[in-house]
Amino acid sequence: MAQITLIEAVTQALAYEMAHDESVVVLGEDVGVNGGVFRATQGLQEKFGELRVIDTPLDEATIAGVTVGLAVQGMKPVAEAQFEGFIYPMMEQIACHAARMRNRTRGRLTVPAVWRAPWGGGIRAPEHHSEANEHLFTNIPGLRVVLPSSPARAYGLLLAAIRDPDPVVFFEPKRIYRQYKEEVPDDGEALPLDVCFVLRDGSDVTLVTWGSQVKETLEAAEALAKEGISAEVIDVATLTPLDFDTIAESVAKTGRCVIVHEAPKTAGFGAEIAARLAEECLYDLLAPVERVTGFDTHIPLYRLEMRYLPSVERVVSAAKRTLAAS
Repeated sequence: MAQITLIEAVTQALAYEMAHDESVVVLGEDVGVNGGVFRATQGLQEKFGELRVIDTPLDEATIAGVTVGLAVQGMKPVAEAQFEGFIYPMMEQIACHAARMRNRTRGRLTVPAVWRAPWGGGIRAPEHHSEANEHLFTNIPGLRVVLPSSPARAYGLLLAAIRDPDPVVFFEPKRIYRQYKEEVPDDGEALPLDVCFVLRDGSDVTLVTWGSQVKETLEAAEALAKEGISAEVIDVATLTPLDFDTIAESVAKTGRCVIVHEAPKTAGFGAEIAARLAEECLYDLLAPVERVTGFDTHIPLYRLEMRYLPSVERVVSAAKRTLAAS
C-alpha cells in the first residue's frame, strides 16, 4: 500500500466520494484547471468534468451562497476557500443560512455541504494566509467544525463530513500538508465525527490538542517520557460537537491537563474546554489547567512566525508546571 501525504489524502477522499456519489460536486477558485492553490483537487476536473469540478469567480460570498443553494436542492457540494483568511466573506451564508436551515424549516431542509479551508501558520505566507481562527465557528449552533491532524484522519473525516446531512467546516492544517506520509487505504471507510482520538496513553498529565499542533504535542509527550513523565495525548479532531467525555475520562485518570492550540489565547476553543473542566471535573483536577497557545496578535510574518506557534518546549514546560503545582 502506497504512503501518501495529508494533501494527497484529501484528494483521495474527494475522488472516492465523487466516484461513488454523483451528487457530490466540488467548487471554488482555481479548483478545476489548476487543481487548487495547494493542488488538493488536482486531476479531479479531468476525471469528473467541468460540471462537477467548477471553477468559480473570485467571490467567496457567492461561492458560499451557491453552496447552500446546491445543498438544499439535493446536491452534496464541497466548497474550497483558498485560505482560512478568505473564509470571512463566507461566514454570513454559513452562519445565517447553512447552520440555521434545519431549524428554520423544522427539519424539512438540511444542508449537506462542506467548506474546506487550508488553515494555520508555518508556511511563511503573507497576511490573511496564516489564520487560525477555528473558534469563530465553534460558537455557531448547527455547524460542525472538523480539524484533522494526519493523512489517515484527513481521509476518513473528510468522507464522513461529505456524507453528513448537516454543514461542516473542514479546516486542513496546511503546515503538515506534505510534512510526512502514512499508509491510507482507499477503501471508503469513514472515521466517526464528534469523537476525540486518544493517540497516546498516559497516567500523569493529559495533553489535549488538534490540527498541526498534534505533531508538537506528541513530540512533547515523548520528551516528557524520557524524564519519567507519562503523558496522554488526545486529538480533539471534531471541535463541535465536542466529545468532552473522552477528555473528562482522561483527566479523571491523570488529574492534570494542558490544552495546546495555535489560535490566539483569549476566547480560543481551549478556553471552552478549560471552562468545562472547571465546571464538571473540578474534583478530579490536582492542578490548574494550563493553556499553551498562540498569542493575542496576528500571526506574524515569517521571521517571527515559528515563535508565535506553540513549541515542544512550551508544552513540556506547561506539563511540568501542572506536576509541580500538585
